[in-house]
Amino acid sequence: QSMDSTLHYIHNDSDLSTSSSFSPEEERKSKVQDVVPQALLDQYLSMTDPSRAQTVDTEIAKHCAYSLPGVALTLGRQNWHCLKDTYETLASDMQWKVRRTLAFSIHELAVILGDQLTAGDLVPVFNGFLKDLDEVRIGVLKHLHDFLKLLHVDKRREYLYQLQEFLVTDNSRNWRFRAELAEQLILLLDLYSARDIYDYLRPIAFSLCADKVSSVRWISYKLVSEMVKKLYMASTPTFVVDLMNELVEKFCRCHKWSGRQTFVFICQTISEDDCLPMDQFA
Repeated sequence: QSMDSTLHYIHNDSDLSTSSSFSPEEERKSKVQDVVPQALLDQYLSMTDPSRAQTVDTEIAKHCAYSLPGVALTLGRQNWHCLKDTYETLASDMQWKVRRTLAFSIHELAVILGDQLTAGDLVPVFNGFLKDLDEVRIGVLKHLHDFLKLLHVDKRREYLYQLQEFLVTDNSRNWRFRAELAEQLILLLDLYSARDIYDYLRPIAFSLCADKVSSVRWISYKLVSEMVKKLYMASTPTFVVDLMNELVEKFCRCHKWSGRQTFVFICQTISEDDCLPMDQFA
C-alpha cells in the first residue's frame, strides 16, 4: 500500500520539483530510459526531495548518494542525463555527510562516464569538493591520483597550483590528512613532467619532510627518494642535481638536529630503494 502511494506521489506532476527551465513534460522526457523500469528510477530520483527526508528517512539523501555510482553503472553513460540533475542536487546538499559520500566515489563515477562527461559534469563538482570541509576534502584526496589520471594532460596540470592547499586543514592536528597527501604525491609523480615535479611537488615534499608528526615525515622520505629516482631518469639532469644540492643545503646543513636527522633518513631511503647509481649517490 505504501509503495502504491509512493508511486502515485512520483507520477504526480505537481510534486516534481524542477530547478531547470524545462516544462514538466520535457523534464519527464529527459529522465526516461529503457534499462530499468521507469517507476523504479523515478522512485530513486525522488530521494533528493526535501519532503522525503522529513517524512521517510532523514538519511535518505545519503543513501541516494551512496547508491549513485551503481545506478550510473546500471544505466550506462548514454543515460547520464537521467541522473545529472540529481547528482548536482546531492553535490550541493546541506549535509556534509552526503557531499562526503559523493567525494569518496567521484573517481569511480569518472570511470563510468568517460573523459568527456567527466570534464563537463564532474570536474566542477570535484573543484567544489576541494574547497569544502576537511571531512569532504579527504574523500577527493584519498583518490586524487585515480581521478586526475582520467583527465587530459592540460586539465591535469591546472591542479598543480592547488595541491599545496592540502597542506592547510581546518584542524592543524589532523596529521592523517598530510600523510595521505604524501601518499598521493608518490603516485602523482607518474602523471607529471620532471619540470612540474621540480617546480610544484618538490616544495610540498620538503614541507612534509619537516612535519611535526613522525608518521608524516616517514612517508615524505619515501616521497623525496621517489622524486630523486624520477628526476634522475628524466632527460634533463639539472633537476636531480639541483634537488640533491637543496637536500644538502636544507637538511644536511640545518642548524637543528632534526633537520640533519631527516637528511640521514632520506639518504637511507634513496640507498635502500636504489634510486640512484652509487657513484651519483656518492
